[in-house]
Amino acid sequence: MARTLKVAAAQLGPIHLADSRRRVVARLIDLMHEAASAGCRLVVYPELALTTFFPRYWYDDLVETDRFFEREMPGQETRSLFEEAKRLGVGFHLGYAELVRESGRTHRFNSAILVGADGVVIGKYRKIHLPGHAEHRPNIPFQHLEKRYFEVGDFGFPVWRAFGGILGMAICNDRRWPETYRVLGLQGVEMVLIGYNTPTRNIYYPEPPHLCALHNDLALQSGAYQNGTWVVGVAKAGAEDGQELMAGSCIVAPTGEIVARALTQEDEVIAHECDLDLGAYIKNSVFNFAKHRRPEHYRRIAEQVGARVEV
Repeated sequence: MARTLKVAAAQLGPIHLADSRRRVVARLIDLMHEAASAGCRLVVYPELALTTFFPRYWYDDLVETDRFFEREMPGQETRSLFEEAKRLGVGFHLGYAELVRESGRTHRFNSAILVGADGVVIGKYRKIHLPGHAEHRPNIPFQHLEKRYFEVGDFGFPVWRAFGGILGMAICNDRRWPETYRVLGLQGVEMVLIGYNTPTRNIYYPEPPHLCALHNDLALQSGAYQNGTWVVGVAKAGAEDGQELMAGSCIVAPTGEIVARALTQEDEVIAHECDLDLGAYIKNSVFNFAKHRRPEHYRRIAEQVGARVEV
């Protein structure tokens, strides 16, 4: 019997500084209802799905950013999302800013959770590839301060047996790094859930505008094909407090083909019935890791950070 999972990519339009958690959660629930009505068993929301993309703003004191973070999940303002998921029998993936006390210290992470159809958290991931900068740069159009506001994730890239398959998570900039998919692929991943908040402008280099969407597709499609896995990429999009975020949410098959794509920059649900066995022929042929990988020649990947010219 085929193993299938109908999944929804629940793209979000802009969330502004003035928008309340209650209003945002109501939007998430509306998208969940739409997905459930279409027969979806899993709903994937974007990175930082509860707030505006606050790393674009400089705050002198980190405590000033605490209003953007969740101290528990579910909390008072998000509990209704978990309750509605349980009532509908639908699971979900949610990206958010996490504030936690561990080992006597306060830690801040860019995190995501996977929640089952019973409303119980299955697993958590904390973003590893943090982009941007940590120093104040007041003379650029907007800032990208993830390196200031978040710590590097400390969970690695785990997978979970859930929804009839093997699922993994990544967040935004993680999707650009082939190591993300390969570590998940080495654990037999069958579907990777990725939320993102990506500016349409590169503040570090004047790229042509079309490259933003091209690079997004390229990263998702190559990661899917090279590891024989489904990839669900979900955006927060549109003009958020005057700064444009890229849309282009899509569901990518293990063949590298985009099988569903969002058409707007607003709240939108796209869905696909995913055959979790589709990637098996890729895993058993061209990307048969056990047969073809040569990790003895990949040592540099794990031991060296920056590029180094030695000739």
